[in-house]
Amino acid sequence: MEKILHYFPSLNKSQKERLNSLYSIYFHWNKRINLISRKDFPNFYEHHVLHSLAIAQFFPFKKGQTILDVGTGGGFPGIPLAILFPETSFFLLDAIQKKLMVVDEVTKQLELKNVKTIRTRIEEHKNRYDYVTGRAVKNLPQFITWTQNNLKPKASILYLSGGEIPHLKKNKIKVFPIASIFSEPFFETKKVIQVFRASSKSQI
Repeated sequence: MEKILHYFPSLNKSQKERLNSLYSIYFHWNKRINLISRKDFPNFYEHHVLHSLAIAQFFPFKKGQTILDVGTGGGFPGIPLAILFPETSFFLLDAIQKKLMVVDEVTKQLELKNVKTIRTRIEEHKNRYDYVTGRAVKNLPQFITWTQNNLKPKASILYLSGGEIPHLKKNKIKVFPIASIFSEPFFETKKVIQVFRASSKSQI
């Protein structure tokens, strides 16, 4: 939690309390449902919460915007971002009911009013959003194919990546190295990739 406060010194009391509560809540649920590797759980704040919040350093979401978090799993990056942006609406989508059950419980315990869960496959979801987020869901070209139709005009995908950036014929992208804002070695290869909505006439 100290690292969160270091990089986000302007958090208010409510945000600090909610972020501080995440560890005990997820520790409780992770013993029942394997959301995070138990070997990795000691790195919960750095590898999961701070990694999710990297998006916020490059993209400060605005009041009234809508964010679709695809393949949210246990709620990353959606839950930490929802704490940071209480006036932005977050829709956390996953096809696995037991994972969304945990997300619903976390949301309830934290009293987050700006989070809703959606249980479906992304291929079957038709609503459009200001941003679509993803974190290690699938290879990037596949993720783009799945989510292109969920973007409003001028909207974009924000994808947390730790690997190589594939060549994309169809989409214009911008790459934001997380190491430029967070100094921990874990973030040396991590990036936020912004993928802009493409013309329907072109191909990935």
